[in-house]
Amino acid sequence: MKTKHIFVICVIAFILSATTDASAQKIKIKVDESNEHIGNGKNPALVVSIYDATPDEVEKEWKSLMKDYKGKMSTSDGVFADNAVIQSINGNNTIDVYAKTEKAKDGETKLIVAFDLGGAFLSSSNSNDKFKEAKKIVNDFAIKTTKDAIAGQRKAAEKVLDNLQDEQKDLEKKKEKLNSNIEDYKAKIEDYNNKIKEAQDDLAK
Repeated sequence: MKTKHIFVICVIAFILSATTDASAQKIKIKVDESNEHIGNGKNPALVVSIYDATPDEVEKEWKSLMKDYKGKMSTSDGVFADNAVIQSINGNNTIDVYAKTEKAKDGETKLIVAFDLGGAFLSSSNSNDKFKEAKKIVNDFAIKTTKDAIAGQRKAAEKVLDNLQDEQKDLEKKKEKLNSNIEDYKAKIEDYNNKIKEAQDDLAK
């Protein structure tokens, strides 16, 4: 019982910390521009850290986003969206979008994204307005994915807590029943003692 109580307290502490840390995690989200090995060479790319989600989970969510832009998907090396249509960046003209993930450390995944406009990779130097739109897409994705990951962990922790509370209730009911049985047996023993005494008195007579 004591061990279970301690574990329940730890779970509650986790839930509280996950909730309070959500805003802190958003503060850490920052999209940087750098040259990365992506898109069959070293090209301009956007890099952002996403928290509390694994590389596989981030890739899955990014793939879902690229499908919204009607990109033809390939996942042989990261996630490649061929001929995506992102109107906020390039109107009705298609874009090839390369993305890959790396585990930075526990609880942190690095997402690297490069946008090929057709002959040139998007950067702040060759098209600042388009670059800002691309940066916004990556930033919004990182914030949403982080928030969803934290919410998922909170939900899982709440489920564990509910199960432990149910177990605790069952144990308390069992304890009450055992205590009731003990009292019943005490009464029976007292009754048997009285009968034994009566029998002894009868034998003496």
